[in-house]
Amino acid sequence: MRPNRVSLVMSWLAMLLMGIAGVCGLFGVSGAFAAEVPIELRQGTVTTTIDGVARTEPVELSYHWDRQHNGRPGTASFDLPFTLEAEPEVPWGIFIPRVGNVFEVQLNDTLLQTYGDMKRSNDADYAKAPIYVPVPGKLLRKGDNLLQIRLHADTARLAGLSQVVIGPAATVRSELFEGANAWRFIGSVLLMAFSLIVGGIALALWLTQLDVDVDAGGVPRRVGIYLWAALAEFSWAVRMADGLVAEPPLSWGPWGVLMAASYAGWAAASMMFVYHLAGWANEQRHRWVRWPVAGVVVGTVLFSTLSLQRDEPAWFTGWLAVELVLVAAFVGAFALATLRHPNDDRLLMAGAALLTLAFAARDWLVVRLSDAYGETTWVSYSSVFFGAVLLLIVLRRFRAAALQARGSVAALAERVAQRERELAATYAELEAAAQVQARTHERERILREMHDGVGSHISSAIRQLQSGQSSSGDLLRTLRDSLDQLKLQIDSIHLPPGDVGALLAAARYRLEPRLASSGIEFEWAVDEVEPVAGLDAHGMRQLQFLLFESISNVLRHAEATVLRFEAGMKGKTVQLRVIDNGKGFDAAKHMPRSLAERSGAIGARLTVESRPGRTVVQLEFD
Repeated sequence: MRPNRVSLVMSWLAMLLMGIAGVCGLFGVSGAFAAEVPIELRQGTVTTTIDGVARTEPVELSYHWDRQHNGRPGTASFDLPFTLEAEPEVPWGIFIPRVGNVFEVQLNDTLLQTYGDMKRSNDADYAKAPIYVPVPGKLLRKGDNLLQIRLHADTARLAGLSQVVIGPAATVRSELFEGANAWRFIGSVLLMAFSLIVGGIALALWLTQLDVDVDAGGVPRRVGIYLWAALAEFSWAVRMADGLVAEPPLSWGPWGVLMAASYAGWAAASMMFVYHLAGWANEQRHRWVRWPVAGVVVGTVLFSTLSLQRDEPAWFTGWLAVELVLVAAFVGAFALATLRHPNDDRLLMAGAALLTLAFAARDWLVVRLSDAYGETTWVSYSSVFFGAVLLLIVLRRFRAAALQARGSVAALAERVAQRERELAATYAELEAAAQVQARTHERERILREMHDGVGSHISSAIRQLQSGQSSSGDLLRTLRDSLDQLKLQIDSIHLPPGDVGALLAAARYRLEPRLASSGIEFEWAVDEVEPVAGLDAHGMRQLQFLLFESISNVLRHAEATVLRFEAGMKGKTVQLRVIDNGKGFDAAKHMPRSLAERSGAIGARLTVESRPGRTVVQLEFD
């Protein structure tokens, strides 16, 4: 039973294979399939020319120029033969992961593409991104074909040629070239953009956030950790920009030094960020760490310049080894300090730093020492993790500072509110005391004025009665003056400061009946006048006394029949006039002293004119 079953299975498999072969033969797929498979070209011959000396030898790709020729500049021509069983029926293309620095591609003695000027040294560099070259139709033929790649190599610029793939355009372009281009070229764009964003955020925080330095007497200062984060990310953005610039604005010498310095600047600024994160910036015993960090940048500039000037990459490769040792020592010290005093920020940064250091060591071994060509540096991608950790720490510190600031502001606001409440209570007490004092002063004023005014008139009336020499008319006038003055003093309490018109109206109301009973006609010619700024309550009372005294003089001595009030504006000057038609007096000899004193006290200009039939007392306020 078992042999029969095996025979049956084998028969079915044979029939299935024969059917597939028949279908493939029917549709002619066999030859096309053989011809449509991508071919990886690794073996051929290379002719190198260095210092005018040409040499031809077999080659197996990849070909690392710096490893083969110690970084000496020169040219190379690679001949890569391959055989096709049939002429392709679909478009083909050529994929080169890495080639440079400048080069040209020929297929079957036909020039396909030129990248850069083969006659110029230290100019363009096309080894930064993968290359795809379309193959024109009918250029490939059945049988033997020859792909030729000629390149010009600059000193210490990672020139060379990786393995080459030629095959159907759809497969080579979509499955090989686009993926490699995304990792190397588009990846560089994204890395640069990410670094610029992180650096911009850190720089904005450094420019806007201030910390109070207690040791410096409370002087506000900028937070240094934000600045180092910004410098690290901006330096890395410049380094990543190199992968996007095939034709740099500078020749290879200065440009190479600038790119090396940017790499070192990123490392040094990152170390200074860690230096502040660890709290070493606040400790005098750790201040010496800054000098090795500065040495990383200075040494990189020095040895990269020396390496390019002498056409010996070994100088720079050796310095990178020293730099790795310095950075490793720094990262190791930070990792130990983190283990002794761990927190979230330090643990995250220690992990990112150790990972980046491991990737940097791998890149030094693979890119600088091995013969492998076309390898991508891993630090470019670990820098994303490093930058993300850096951004996270910056934002966490900003959030903590913002929370602390809000707490401080809230506490300060509470203290200010407490002080305001205390001041309000104190002000209320002072206001109450001021009101009591004002009322006391007002009582004292009223008593004093009553004593000086009403009291003096009553005293005069008493003396007149005691002397027995005054007539009843004189005594009556004295008592009326006392009563009128008392009424005017009461009216003055309610007069608005500076309102001369209201004062004149009050005087008219109180004195017009007395004038009529004395046979004196009263005339009113008062226009609207502006308030006098200098007349406060005391000034209004002085003006009231002045007017009362003028009218009293008319009643006692003038023998007038008409008394006239005039008031109006003369420009910006308020002018008041009291006019009577009495017998007059010699104003030069008998100017009433009290009128002059009171007018001077209120800042008014007093003018007195008198002659028989017309006496004018005039006051002017500016």
